[in-house]
Amino acid sequence: MLQNILGWFSNDLAIDLGTANTLVFVKGKGIVCNEPSVVAIQRDTGKVIAVGLEAQKMLGKTPLNITAMRPLKDGVIADFDKTGEMLKYFIKKVHNGRTFISPRVVIGVPSGITQVEQRAVKDAAEISGAREIYLIDEPMAAAIGVGLPIEEPTGNMIVDIGGGTTDAAVISLHGIVYSKAVRVAGDKMDEAIVNYIKNKAKILIGDRTAEQIKKQVGSAFKIDEENRGIEVKGRDLVSGIPKSIMIYEDEIREAINEPVMIIVNAIKTTLENTPPELASDIVDKGIVLAGGGALLKGLDILLRHTTGLPVIVADDPLSAVVNGVGKALDDLDILRKVALSMS
Repeated sequence: MLQNILGWFSNDLAIDLGTANTLVFVKGKGIVCNEPSVVAIQRDTGKVIAVGLEAQKMLGKTPLNITAMRPLKDGVIADFDKTGEMLKYFIKKVHNGRTFISPRVVIGVPSGITQVEQRAVKDAAEISGAREIYLIDEPMAAAIGVGLPIEEPTGNMIVDIGGGTTDAAVISLHGIVYSKAVRVAGDKMDEAIVNYIKNKAKILIGDRTAEQIKKQVGSAFKIDEENRGIEVKGRDLVSGIPKSIMIYEDEIREAINEPVMIIVNAIKTTLENTPPELASDIVDKGIVLAGGGALLKGLDILLRHTTGLPVIVADDPLSAVVNGVGKALDDLDILRKVALSMS
């Protein structure tokens, strides 16, 4: 009875719980929160002192008694308690600090996660105060979010490239016919850039700097003759003194080639395992790219060259998953058909 009464006051939520960013969609309002999945804690007490944007500002800049960390790694929960605290913060924030709210929550999760990992996500949402929790595979959510006709008996291929995972899936009749998830995505590209600059230029940079380099001069395919450059500042590993150098697009394309090819091969594996009838639909309709990784310059062209298929980047790739879980939240009939059953 109490749960029902609390439900009357609640604003139901849809959450894209990402390795890099957490987006929250409130029923009737749309996306109300988009913040980094980062938590800052006091080392000696374990107390959370900042979450989201405030915590991200502290990454790599904290004194010894404070540590800023990302509680999700490779698309799954690495630190259960901190993920629960982070969810609690976001739920409280979108409800303007009211703690009696007990919402229904729909969360997008990578398609490759185990039952144990699903349970960890559900438990983290429960300790954050959720009344009912539903989980949806991220590629399914992304397909709904970009408007693919998932209910029809035709093949729809979606590739969701996030921070921690890449999910490639073929969807038909509200179900995933085949999917391939790899724990290689934007973060692994950033790591590759850090290692490349460390090995080639003997300069140490942080993950956030690597991400900026990727966004500004990163590419998966050489599109034109211009070899754009960017000034990079870091610590010289030989002298220990801060130093700046120029890094160019060709170098970054070389640096991220390995993670990019792992993603390409996951997509090819998905195509190879697609039933012939659905494969013929994909030949006509192509592959849709979603997630932040879809914005990597030239990735769509590389995939066109590799697969010979049309490749379309979603209009708003960063919001595809949260918009999809939001649409499922708005339509209980869709939610019941696509939600994961948890034993």
